[in-house]
Amino acid sequence: MADDTTLGGLAGKVAGKVKQTAGRVLDDQELQREGRLQEDAVDREAEAAEAAKEARREGEVAQSAEERAALKRRKEELEAEQAAATREERIEDEQRTAAQRAEQAEDVEQQAADEERRRAAADAGATERKGAEAKGEHLSEAQRLERQAEQAERRAAAADPEAGA
Repeated sequence: MADDTTLGGLAGKVAGKVKQTAGRVLDDQELQREGRLQEDAVDREAEAAEAAKEARREGEVAQSAEERAALKRRKEELEAEQAAATREERIEDEQRTAAQRAEQAEDVEQQAADEERRRAAADAGATERKGAEAKGEHLSEAQRLERQAEQAERRAAAADPEAGA
């Protein structure tokens, strides 16, 4: 009466109990044993299903933990990339600012140099004019002195006609 196929779950459990009871009533040790084996098989099957279910849950938890860890790593990578981009932007801003300041300083220096050249040219022109005026005054003074000397010679010649001879 042994059946190689067994039912699982509640039906298998009931069938196992029925076989055990029938075996006791019929005093059939084999039927009782078959009933106990079927019950044990259903219990083991239930335990295995529960263990598989628990393993799946643990696997999902582990997978979730791995996914969380991976997401955390990715978040940290993105934050690091953002921080690097921010640093690069700040450096570029600082370089632009430094370049603008250098250009402004160069413009100020150029304006100062231009103003210095204008002043130097004006001073040179004024000095040249003063020199020309002084030269003109000296020439005029020399010419006046020459005229005076000529006049003095003419008077001396007129006063002493023999001295001029």
